[in-house]
Amino acid sequence: MRKFMVLLDDSRECLNAIRYAAMRASRTGGGVVVVSVIRPDEIQHGFGVADVMRAEAMERIQAHFDVYAKWMRDKKNVEPELVVREGDPADQLIAYLSEDSEIGVIVLGMASEKGAQNPVVSRLLRDVGMLSAPITLVPGDLDKDRLEAIS
Repeated sequence: MRKFMVLLDDSRECLNAIRYAAMRASRTGGGVVVVSVIRPDEIQHGFGVADVMRAEAMERIQAHFDVYAKWMRDKKNVEPELVVREGDPADQLIAYLSEDSEIGVIVLGMASEKGAQNPVVSRLLRDVGMLSAPITLVPGDLDKDRLEAIS
């Protein structure tokens, strides 16, 4: 089964990327892998603090995923899977891509503001030769109807 891999983060444009991935998966009989990455700067080290911060990050990620997963199941009949990693988001996406041969498309949200930078997209485009799947960039300001029409 072909899977759409999408990055779950705290950005607004992430929502459209997840919607698009779910719509495409639903229409093509595919799956969705939602990857969330805990950045090293989110974890302070020392005397159990790192474990507490990691647990808090996991709770936040799980809460976001649960909302999106419910929508995917109820509206698109897609059962998503969650993968949580620690490190640099681009590095972790590349690493996971090499681990799951069913990933057919990487779906990333793009900020709509002029001049907005997305370090994950920049890095993946710079290292596109390392990728075994195409990247779909989804504008963050597309409305639901337009997303539905193009997916």
